[in-house]
This record gives sequence, C-alpha cells and structure tokens, in this order.
Amino acid sequence: MTELAVEQNVTEAVYAIADRARTASRRMAHANRSWKDRALLAIAAALGEHRGRVLAANALDLARGRGDGTSAAMLDRLTLTEDRMAGLSQALENLASLPDPVGNVVRGQTLPNGLRMRQVNVPLGVVAAIYEARPNVTVDIAGLALKSGNAVILRGGSAAAKTNEALLGILRDALEESGLPADAVQSVDRYGREGADALMRARGRVDVLIPRGGRDLIQSVLNNASVPVIETGEGNVHIFIDKSASAKMSVDILLNAKTQRPSVCNTVETLLVHSEATVLPEVLTALSAAGVRLHVDERIMAALPAGLKAVRADDEDWGREYMDLDLAVAMVDSVDQAVSHIRRWSTGHTEAILTNDLANAERFIAEVDSAAVIVNASTRFTDGGEMGLGAEVGISTQKLHARGPMGLTELTTTKWIVQGEGQVRS
Repeated sequence: MTELAVEQNVTEAVYAIADRARTASRRMAHANRSWKDRALLAIAAALGEHRGRVLAANALDLARGRGDGTSAAMLDRLTLTEDRMAGLSQALENLASLPDPVGNVVRGQTLPNGLRMRQVNVPLGVVAAIYEARPNVTVDIAGLALKSGNAVILRGGSAAAKTNEALLGILRDALEESGLPADAVQSVDRYGREGADALMRARGRVDVLIPRGGRDLIQSVLNNASVPVIETGEGNVHIFIDKSASAKMSVDILLNAKTQRPSVCNTVETLLVHSEATVLPEVLTALSAAGVRLHVDERIMAALPAGLKAVRADDEDWGREYMDLDLAVAMVDSVDQAVSHIRRWSTGHTEAILTNDLANAERFIAEVDSAAVIVNASTRFTDGGEMGLGAEVGISTQKLHARGPMGLTELTTTKWIVQGEGQVRS
C-alpha cells in the first residue's frame, strides 16, 4: 500500500471516529445532570475496581520510557500510583457534586416589544484533545467533557499508550453500563501521528481542539490545525519577592512552588528578588538544600551565601520552562523592573508576588497580564481542582473564550433563545 493510500485510510478512520462522536454528542447534550453524575460516579468506582489493571499497563509504559531514555520530568508525568489513581476517582466524584453548566442562564431580558430573550450555556459538541505522557489527563478531560454534555476524542501519545488503552476501556465500559453512549469517549492513539494530523484537519467534524503539553506540541497544533484551537500554554512561571516579604513565607512558598512537583506547568521557573529584600540568603540556601540547581544573574552570583553553587544564567534561562529542579534567579530594583522582566519573558500562565505592601500587590495585579496573578501564595494553586473547578482540561493562556484553568463552563458555548407571540420587525 502506498504512503498516500495509508494516509487516506487513516483520515477516513479518524473521520469515522469523529462522526460517531458527533452522534454521541447529540445524546450527551440531552442527558440531564443526574444521568451524567451517575456515569461519573460509575467511572470513579470502576477506576478503583480495576486500578491493578491500569497500574500494570502503566508499569509497561514506564519501563519502555526508561529504556528509551525518557527524562525524569516526563517519567514523573507519566507515572500513576495508588494515590494518583485514588485522586482521579476523587476528582470524578468532585465533578459529580458540581452544578451542571448546561442550561445556565448567562443573561436575559424582556424587550419593549414583548420578546423574551435569554443567553444560555450549551455544550461545545465534539471536543478533541492532544496531549503527551499524562494519563491522568485522559480521565480529567473525559470527566469534564461528559459533565458538560460533550463527546471527546483523545490523542494521548505513544509514551502512555498502554495506560491510556486500559483507561479508555474502563471509561467506555462504565459509560455503556450507565446508559450513555460509549462513543462519547474515543481515541485515535492507534493511528499514531497520522491520526493526530487527521484529527487536526477534521474541520466540521471537531468543534474545538485543545493541545496540552510542551512548547513543541502546542506550536505544532497551532501551526497545522484547521479546526478551532484553544491554546493552552507552557508555564514560564515567575515569583517576585518584594522587599517587604518575610523570610518564612518566602522559603515555604518557593519550596512548594519549585519542588513539590517540578514537572508540571504551574511550577515556578524564574525567581525575581528585590535588591533590598533581606530574605535572599535563606531562600537560596533552602532551595539549594532541596536539590534545586540555580541559574543566576551577575548580581545574584555576587550575593550567593558562602559555599552555595550556581551557574551563570543567559537569555535561554529567562525564557525556559525547565519542568525540572532548575530555577533561574535575577535581582531587580523595583516592582517596575520585575513587571518589565515578566512582560518580556512570561508565557502568560501564572505570576506571583510575595509582599507585605498592599500598594505593591495591587500594582502587580494591575500591570501583570497573565491568566493567573497570585499574591502571597504558591503558583501551584493555578489548577482546576485547587480552584474548585473539579478538574481542568488545561490552562488556557489565550484571551478568547477561555483563560486560565479550563473547567466545566469553559467546555460550553452559548446560544440565544428568543420567544415571542407573533412579533415581526418593523
């Protein structure tokens, strides 16, 4: 079979999947809250019942990843444990407890001519997601799509192929047993990159495509997709320590933001420190003791505590999402300089200020244009679950339709309903 024939066959197969998803989405749009919640709880229970099957599949993916030289950060994202499996079930149970966004009235009014108008939330329809080495995303996105009345098509990447296959089977079986269409959750993983390319070209069949991963994956989708795309961004995340910040708060927050889980997008990657702050020695010492590798500018290098090691930072460091135990550190002389640095290098994901100066906090909030701006707390809180959204599809760094953690409401659009009694336009 020629290469062109193979590509045509893959495209036809992916389009058939999308057509089945469209049919399923029409049934999902009419499912009431109790039906959808019952399915979510059934999936949560099934994940617990079959966790051994999932963890066995995950062990195969991890073994292959180690053999292929996969980075430690990628392996961490790929890994499922008993605790992480329990977390997936808990997230689904949380979703079931949340209000159904479908049918929510955004606004409405009765016009002078008697027409009654209201704008309501409705499902997007067929949502596609392309992501890599994150089997937890398979469950998170499926759960959010189902609760918001959508069908979803997944492309989870070869690194997690075995794990995602096991998860997909559990999801589809639980849906069928709950009386909802199994085709509300499908995958194109078996078609590899050609399948992902076909999914990106399925305009008219896929309503929106959401990429979630590193810079290369996101840029590939943005450059090649003909379907509508919601951009989720890499996280070149900044924390600015103002001169009034306390040492304990600074140390606690930096350790949490950098070391709790370095491989995720809300981990801090650049630390900016006010030149008059007194906390620098304690913060750098604590970070170094936790295994963080420091990439510093000249002024920080000159201020390093005795015996502390660091390497000189360059422009690549300021613009880099390490997703590992590395941190770029620079000294600034004012809030203005901190904001200027962030404006130049930020990916628009999350930025935080640590300060006891209310005016500086308000100025930072007003002048930093990112999806999330945090005062005196860890950047790790930029997360759908932590923000009370149940879970998230990703963190949108664009400004159209959705921005920040994408939860249930962000997987809906709106339509206008106009009701009259024979009115005509004059």
